[in-house]
Formats: sequence, structure tokens, C-alpha cells
Amino acid sequence: MADKTLESIIVFTDGACSGNPGPGGWAAVIAFPNGQVRELGGGNPQTTNNRMELVGALKALQALEGHTESTVIYTDSVYVIRGITEWIWNWRRRGWKNAEGGEILNQDVWEELFIQASLRKEFGLEWKYVRGHTGVPGNERCDEIAVAYSKGKKIALFDGSLLHYSYAIYDLPPDQELPEMRSAEPKKKAHSYLSMLGGIVVRHKSWTGCELRVKGQAGAKFKKAMSPDEENTILKSWGVDPQKIAIQEDPR
Repeated sequence: MADKTLESIIVFTDGACSGNPGPGGWAAVIAFPNGQVRELGGGNPQTTNNRMELVGALKALQALEGHTESTVIYTDSVYVIRGITEWIWNWRRRGWKNAEGGEILNQDVWEELFIQASLRKEFGLEWKYVRGHTGVPGNERCDEIAVAYSKGKKIALFDGSLLHYSYAIYDLPPDQELPEMRSAEPKKKAHSYLSMLGGIVVRHKSWTGCELRVKGQAGAKFKKAMSPDEENTILKSWGVDPQKIAIQEDPR
């Protein structure tokens, strides 16, 4: 265990849900440089796994108020790490909207998590991924607490000296690359699919219809347009004046 680790606050967080949505639980285990360990946990009768993952991280950061040491947070949630380190900047810039203009799920928790994370950055804050259920003591204990709360079971939460703590919290996992994850923001839907065959331009609602028209046809042109302006640009690149040619509509 490196000296830097001894000087930092080590945090493990997790969330669990039965049914997703359904009864859920969150958990955090915090190891302070002064040799104290504190467990946190709670439940919600109707929630989602992602929300519980977020709440676990938020509650942990809130519990660090007044502490000035650097903090390392381990979580098995790619959603939490990518959200707080990558996606959140565009969400805030767009007024907490996704690329389609829809509401961001769990916005209330994200907003508070962003505030708490920003406050901790002054002292140093690092998010690290830990693969779940691989025997890492801190992660396993958090899972145990979160699952217990999701099932409505009573579980004793530790708050005391590391010397009396039953889990090897400082058996930390090696740094792991964050797995790829489909963005929380839905992929932007195409405005249209254009095809040109024999001088006739057709606008398709889906790639399926477009593909059926052009597949195997010599000299056929086709392209996806993400907006009306892009559609006009494509047509002009094909030598087609969108003001002078009638575009046939394909309902497929």
C-alpha cells in the first residue's frame, strides 16, 4: 500500500435494486487516513439500480464535509463514472437536457453530485472503476449492504477503528480500464435517408427502405441526413437542386 493511499480518503460505493425498477439499496464504505472506517447505507421502496449507484456516491461525498484530504472513490458503475466525468458537461450546457431535448434521468441526484464533486476537487478527487463481484473487499462489503437494504433486511453498519474492522478495505484493486458503455444519451435519430437511382430521388424514413432500393443497383447513390439542411447539402453534392426536383416519399 503506497504512502499516497495512506494519506487519502478511500471510498467504495455501490447500489442494488430488486426488479429495476423496484426496491433498492445504496451503500458506501469510507476509510479515513486517521484510521477510522465508516459504513453508510439506505434504501428506497421504488427506485432503479442506476439511481442507487448515484445515491451511494453522493452520500459518501456528503459525509466528507470538513475533511481536506484527497479522495479516491471506487465504484463498479460505469454510469456513475462516465456521467460525472464526461456526460455531465453537455447536460449542464443544455440545461440538463439530452441530445434529443429530453429530460436527464435522475437529474436531481446528478445536480447534487456535481456540486459535491466540485467541492472535493479542491482537495483532489479521483474516480476509479472496480469490476464487481471479483473479491475486492470494499466492493463486496458495499454490495452486501446495498442488497440487504434492497431486500428490507436489517444490517449493522460499522463506525469505528480500522483495527476492529472485519474487511480488508485497503486491499485495493489494480487500476482497471473503464469498460465501454452505450451513452446515457440516446443516439440521435436520422432526419431521413436519401437515395438516387436513374435520376429519381427518394426520401426514406428508415435505412431499411433505402437499402432495398439501392442494393445491387449500379450507379445508385444513398446517404443519411441528420437535418433538413444536411439533406439539401447532400442533394446539391449530387447535382440536384432541391427547389426544382420533386422528391418521392418512401414510407418505409
